[in-house]
Amino acid sequence: MRILFVTATRIGDAVLSTGLLDHLLRAYPSARITIACGPVAEGVFARMPNREATILLAKRRFAGHWVSLWAEVARQRWDLVVDLRGSALSWLVWTRRRAVMRGGRRPGHKLLQLAGVLGLEPAPRPVAWFGPQDVARAEALLPGEGPYLALGPSANWSGKVWPPERFVALFQALAGPGGRLEGARPVVLGGPGATEAAMAAPVLAALPQAVDLVGRLELPEAAALLSRCALFVGNDSGLMHLSAAAGTPTLGLFGPTPAAEYAPVGRRARAVLARGLPGRAPMGALSAEAALEAAVALLDTPAEG
Repeated sequence: MRILFVTATRIGDAVLSTGLLDHLLRAYPSARITIACGPVAEGVFARMPNREATILLAKRRFAGHWVSLWAEVARQRWDLVVDLRGSALSWLVWTRRRAVMRGGRRPGHKLLQLAGVLGLEPAPRPVAWFGPQDVARAEALLPGEGPYLALGPSANWSGKVWPPERFVALFQALAGPGGRLEGARPVVLGGPGATEAAMAAPVLAALPQAVDLVGRLELPEAAALLSRCALFVGNDSGLMHLSAAAGTPTLGLFGPTPAAEYAPVGRRARAVLARGLPGRAPMGALSAEAALEAAVALLDTPAEG
């Protein structure tokens, strides 16, 4: 069986789509799956079982990337095409069955919207794939038992970034004497590039004992490393979704973006929201005290099955 799976350009949306892939892998264990995704999301699927190929959708003028994708897949006879982009491509290739995301914004979490494409209920939970080489790298970077407290102070735009001094205050409250993770060492993560490095720099400057992994990990390595951490606290980002998918207790920090649609989903994951109008509250309206209360409550909550 051959499956073409057309998914997101961004890391967070790509991670959320892994639940559908996990379902397909269980339903069709011998299937060969081709992934079409954006270049930055490629690593989400790098260790996926049964992945036959990955086709990168690098945006081009006049929708040239779709023409290029069609040229690569049109000669193949597919058994199933899953198109989470709702593109015309799905109707221009030969397939026994197609499942296409319908246009228009619908209420509810993104995971429910994705599950609806295949008619699944409940929605399958995202997963994070990593291999032995990623585990070995993670163990080398974070040796021993820890505990390690991961911080994600960056995001894809500045409006989603919590003030760096509050990350520091939260870490000190959790890891300091009497804290819920007393003695924990901070681990600071972020994506590649100068912009993300600049967002993380104040946190790293204030926590000189931190393990600085900003821009230094491939996505499977990051997933393996996060699975070794006692807690991840970070802005609404692809890294937040990857952490939740890896099974790490994950606290997502939300202000102007809708937590109802993009809260992290995992065995132990929750969002904490800035006070204000939904979708408009600035990140500065989220206090360190509110985040601390949510983090402790999360750590005290048993993992879901």
